[in-house]
Amino acid sequence: MPIFQKLLSFTIPACFALLVLLSFVGCSSHESKGHKRINNNVHKLSPQMTFDITLHGVLLWASTGFLMPIGVLTIRMCNREECGRKVKVIFYVHVTLQVLSVLLATAGAVLSVKNFENSFNNYHQRIGLALYGAIWVQALIGFCRPGRGSKGRSVWYFVHWILGTTVSVVGMINIYTGLEAYQKKTSRSITLWTVLFTAEVCLMAFFYLFQDKWEYMQKQGVIMGNEAVTPSDQVIPTQSENSLKEILTEPCRKKNALVNQFMN
Repeated sequence: MPIFQKLLSFTIPACFALLVLLSFVGCSSHESKGHKRINNNVHKLSPQMTFDITLHGVLLWASTGFLMPIGVLTIRMCNREECGRKVKVIFYVHVTLQVLSVLLATAGAVLSVKNFENSFNNYHQRIGLALYGAIWVQALIGFCRPGRGSKGRSVWYFVHWILGTTVSVVGMINIYTGLEAYQKKTSRSITLWTVLFTAEVCLMAFFYLFQDKWEYMQKQGVIMGNEAVTPSDQVIPTQSENSLKEILTEPCRKKNALVNQFMN
């Protein structure tokens, strides 16, 4: 089967999963009814049900709230590496983290289907349903990676990149909706967990942005250092100065994973 047909077979379910995310906008009337039923059952939860809800939350946090974003940050480290064994190690770390995140998300989905009342009358359940499908579509796309240099490589990379980023962001959003559902279901405070998870998200977002600027900051430091030690009255340029001029006259190009994939 041609690569474009494979991508089409995977992107259609992905688009369907994303459309499911939009379907809950017009169903807000059912939300209030679901909240009333949850509030009536707050004090009727058994210890086993409370444990299952907590375990479900931990599994999905570990999957979409930790391993998946860490996997994205890891693969971005390849931007500063040209080739060699280190790149392969980073790639396999990325694959391992993403496979673990898919398995944990699947375990959380099985637990919710088996033990919970899934009426899909609230935001958390609807987003979660779309995420379960999108996570598996993303995993299948990852395993169908075409060889570097093939015609479908650029299209594959774009689909894999945009879907993976979307799943990671929506997964984090759904953790917040899950914390709200946990509070309504158990009447327990979620302030501490919300603060801790927000701090984690901010830290990962900072590192995500810092990766693009680290090499640029290093170059700035080199330029400033050379200017500081270069004599002002020197007439004949040295070899280091010639190299510096070549660096300064070269056109600047921001290195990122998307450019690397399209250029290679």
